[in-house]
Amino acid sequence: MRARDFAGRHALVTGAASGIGRAVAQRLAREGAVLHLTDLRADDLRSVRARIEESGGTVATAYAADISSIDEVRELAAAVHAETPAVDAVLNVAGIAVWGTVERMSHEQWRSVVGVNLMGPIHVIESFVPAMIEHERRGHLVNVSSAAGLVGLPWHAAYSASKFGVRGVSEVLRFDLARHGIAVTLVTPGAVATPLVRSIQVAGIDTTTPEFERLRGHFQRRAVTPEQAADSIVDGMLRRRYLVHTSRDIAFLHALQRHLPPVYALVMDLANRAVSRLERRLP
Repeated sequence: MRARDFAGRHALVTGAASGIGRAVAQRLAREGAVLHLTDLRADDLRSVRARIEESGGTVATAYAADISSIDEVRELAAAVHAETPAVDAVLNVAGIAVWGTVERMSHEQWRSVVGVNLMGPIHVIESFVPAMIEHERRGHLVNVSSAAGLVGLPWHAAYSASKFGVRGVSEVLRFDLARHGIAVTLVTPGAVATPLVRSIQVAGIDTTTPEFERLRGHFQRRAVTPEQAADSIVDGMLRRRYLVHTSRDIAFLHALQRHLPPVYALVMDLANRAVSRLERRLP
């Protein structure tokens, strides 16, 4: 998909009310795409739609839905397909962040993370990609995973379960969909300064304490902006790249894992020790 190909093409973006999803929608609007937007938060979604349209962009659909519900995603698909027989691009951006050690994570937290971060994209894929195939839309599927879908970060067992799952789905579809002319891009963001940073849940940890706020501040200082992440994603689509990192540190860590496994294991061991010391200081 070349730059001029975005004009008039239909693109579905999940998680479009804030963060990376909103920034991607705004970038695609500037490229001339016809947007179909969804998010759980209806009021924020309406606000994003209004902002894009005021800037001259085209939003055909803005439909609030919980992507963890297959019924709601099917209703979303019906609304979108009333506007166009099939979309040209699906961008699975929506997600939630719940971290914690296995002894602190509740069963409900595990299910919630997997339900939104893994089953959500699966629901979207099964509701939109078959129509792309049927109508021969030689388009694009973008799945936003995470650095936690590449490497073993501390406190991330549940989150990584969902994000490694997205990576696995993408790896298979990368080849399955090639015969239909549909490119697949897997995005693995590291730190991105989105509202998700403020809403992160850590099981058994009070995230309102000054100690945790200092940790959050350190994370945000290393973070790229949602707009920078969106540019990496859209530029990756234009180049039909499979793997897109949004920051150099994650690209470096992934290279370390692949090419110097003993060094990677040492880095992860040190990271886990540091987090364990931090956990003992947090209430």
